[in-house]
Amino acid sequence: MRRRVLAAVAALAVVGLAVALPVFEPWKLFTNTVVNESLPETVPTSTPSAASPSPTPSATPSPKMLAGGTFISHEHETTGTVRVVQLPDGTHVLRLDDLDTSNGPDLKVWLSDAEVVEGRAGWHLFDDGAYVNLGDLKGNKGSQNYRIPADVDLADFGSVSIWCDRFNVSFGAAVLEAA
Repeated sequence: MRRRVLAAVAALAVVGLAVALPVFEPWKLFTNTVVNESLPETVPTSTPSAASPSPTPSATPSPKMLAGGTFISHEHETTGTVRVVQLPDGTHVLRLDDLDTSNGPDLKVWLSDAEVVEGRAGWHLFDDGAYVNLGDLKGNKGSQNYRIPADVDLADFGSVSIWCDRFNVSFGAAVLEAA
């Protein structure tokens, strides 16, 4: 009888591990993904053509910062800054600078209309209202860019969250304040 109980416990442990490992991805606690992207380059406003082989140089407009903020920690220690940048072609990019947070399963970058609240009270707010998923977090460390879709009205979103979609919790968030 004792062998059967031990075999059943061992079988349950194996099944439990087979389910828990893909869900929790515990190895991510010990690994980091570093991404260091430059802010997207601007495209020159004049291009050579057959009619004018040497175009007159024109001033290339600079990217313009529209809003920014500093991350606070929620579920995991999170530091870094965030900026919303308008590129010369009119497109918008969310820029994370010097991000440092824990790696985790199913991390996303969200624009949100939620208020940023410190402590445990702020962990679960970001999926309560409107949000825009800008995509998977490229790396838990470094500087990276996320295109903001053209149909997004930035006035509707005052915060950014590094969101764990698997466990519905914010790793860290920042208030976007107008530049």
